[in-house]
Order: sequence, then structure tokens, then C-alpha cells
Amino acid sequence: MKIVVQVKLLPSPEVATALSTTLHACNRAADIVSGVAYETGITSRNELQRVVYARLKTEFRLAAQPAVRTVKKVVDAYTTLSANIRAGGLGPQGSNRRRRAESKPIRFRSDAAQPYDDRILSWQHEARTVSIWTLAGRMKGVPFAGFPDHLAMLAKYRQGESDLVYRGGMWFLIAVCEVPQAPLDVDPVDWIGVDRGIANLATTSDGDNYQGRRLARYRRWNARKRAELQAKHTRSATRRVKRRAKREARHATHVNHKISKEIVAVARRTGRGIALEELSGIRDRVRPSRDQRAALFS
Repeated sequence: MKIVVQVKLLPSPEVATALSTTLHACNRAADIVSGVAYETGITSRNELQRVVYARLKTEFRLAAQPAVRTVKKVVDAYTTLSANIRAGGLGPQGSNRRRRAESKPIRFRSDAAQPYDDRILSWQHEARTVSIWTLAGRMKGVPFAGFPDHLAMLAKYRQGESDLVYRGGMWFLIAVCEVPQAPLDVDPVDWIGVDRGIANLATTSDGDNYQGRRLARYRRWNARKRAELQAKHTRSATRRVKRRAKREARHATHVNHKISKEIVAVARRTGRGIALEELSGIRDRVRPSRDQRAALFS
């Protein structure tokens, strides 16, 4: 089972400057690689690397592994775009959204995440520091912090690449941990029934009731704020609407995750399974009024 662990870097001002310069250079390089991939139609990582490798090293001063990781980042981005198009995520052939996506190279934000592998990033778990490559040289002894259980999982199960991320004025490393999955209980002694709803997010057959009043109030408040911003019809307001919508989605996911963890913990402790009501196709089976649509389908 793959679990993503995030830790916060605590760099000095000098190290933070080096990280920022490196991140911007890697993403400028990624834009160049993306342009080459778009113009030539090359989708193979090895072929694309042969075309741009020397330029990345001379023009952007990237070392061997950062250059390889940058090319891989671009190839992965185009692979994701192609998969999204095939799945219909950008609309049918000829739609405006799909045409815009296909008519220009993929661009990378100046502070977009940059992947690091074990050759350019090493972890010292006992000291809680990392050694990380930058354009200014190898930065050693950069401290990091995180939740104790996350740090223990990181030390024991981390695998593969880690992403360097700059967000909200702070630096993070995001790593993937391959955690062994607990064996599935295929013969539970009983079942916990879970009924999902709107007023009550979940109600179990044990009588536990997880109310959704606070989440509903939060959604209504966000809806009013989005309406106020949308009425301004400015680009800044549009950006703020998108940020607010993402924040609301993250909060709802967090609330649902907490509820599901509590129910799973009870089932595991009592040796029971979990039975959920069948809700697939509910959008086709009901015809809600306009006022009910946001509550039912959000």
C-alpha cells in the first residue's frame, strides 16, 4: 500500500535561496524540454534525453541526475495529458478545452515540484536532516520536521523519488512509502452497517451518528463567498474562486477521512466487516430541485 508522507524542511536563508534558484532553473529547463517534445513529437524518455541533455547541462548548469529527472518530469506530464484526453477528461474531439490543451506545449510554474532521487537527495533519519543537491552545490545537514508517526514510517518504508515542493512560503519534501498492507479479514464475526447521508454524513448500526451540520454550514458560507467573487468578473476574483473551491474540497475530504478511520478502527477492534449502502447511479435515479443540487452532488 502506497502512502504519501510530507515533511517540512527548515532551511537557513542561504539554503532557501539556493533551493529557490534551483527550483526555478529546473522548471525553466522543463519548459525548454516540453517545447522540444511538443515540436518533435518525441515521447520516449531516452530519445528526448539524447536531444536535450547537453543543453540542460550547459545552459542551465544542471548536474546529470537533475537533468534526467527533469526530462522524466516532462515525459510524465505528457503521458498524463494523453491519458486524460483518452479518458475524455478534456472533452470530446474539437471542444475548446481539448483544443487549448493540444495546441501548445505544457508549461511548468516557476515553483512547480521537482523530483529528487537517492543520488541527489539523502536522508539522515536519526539526525532528522537531509543532504540535497542545488545549483550552489550539495547542501548538507538541512533539518526537517514532521509528525512522529510519519517520520517513523518514512525511515522504515520510503521508496523511490521524493518531490521538493515550495508552497505558502515554506519548503516541503514529499515522499512515497510502500507500507505492507494488513491481511484482509475474509471471515468477519459480524457486520457494521453504514448509512450515508447529507444531514448525517454517516450513521452506523451501532448507533454512532456523524453529523454534517458544521460541514454544511461551511459549504453554504463558501458558496456565498464564491458568488460574491464571481460577481466581480475579474481575473483575480476567478483565481480566488478556484483557490476557495480547492480549499473546500480538501476540508470535506479531511472530514470524511476522519469519519472513515473511526469506523474502520471500531470494525478492526471488534473483528467485524463494514457494509455500505449501494449509492452508485444515484444521480440518475433522483431529480432534485435546484436548491438541493449542491447538497446532493457536491
